[in-house]
Amino acid sequence: MNNLFSMDVLLVEDSPLDAELTMDALRRQRLANRIVWAKDGAEALDYLYCRGDYAERDPVPPRLVLLDLKMPKVDGREVLAIMKNDSRLHRIPVVMLTSSAEESDLVESYGLGVNSYVVKPVDFDVFAAEIGKLGLYWLLINRSPTP
Repeated sequence: MNNLFSMDVLLVEDSPLDAELTMDALRRQRLANRIVWAKDGAEALDYLYCRGDYAERDPVPPRLVLLDLKMPKVDGREVLAIMKNDSRLHRIPVVMLTSSAEESDLVESYGLGVNSYVVKPVDFDVFAAEIGKLGLYWLLINRSPTP
């Protein structure tokens, strides 16, 4: 079984409000001990590749990446494509967590290798409940190979 207390979640989200709601929902459910918030795709790549502000971090990859689709600098599609084409990162589960319900975004994300695509609910309580379900599945129920 996965060790709950060693699980890292990389949250890649440019909206401070959505990031705070997501982190709060995961913490309330006691689903992740450490959540790293990257404010855009460029920062996420720095985290994943241990460079820039993250050059000194422990190189163990996160157990889960929650990835927004549309962000400044480097968007979610680019981050996803880079991850899924890298043998060191391609097994990390990536959940696209986005406001876009566009069929073309859904199709493109799955074409790039996303593991799940979730449209953010607008209602706060529904949003918190959905994040709790996501975390429960990806961090406790789903089995992933050890990095």
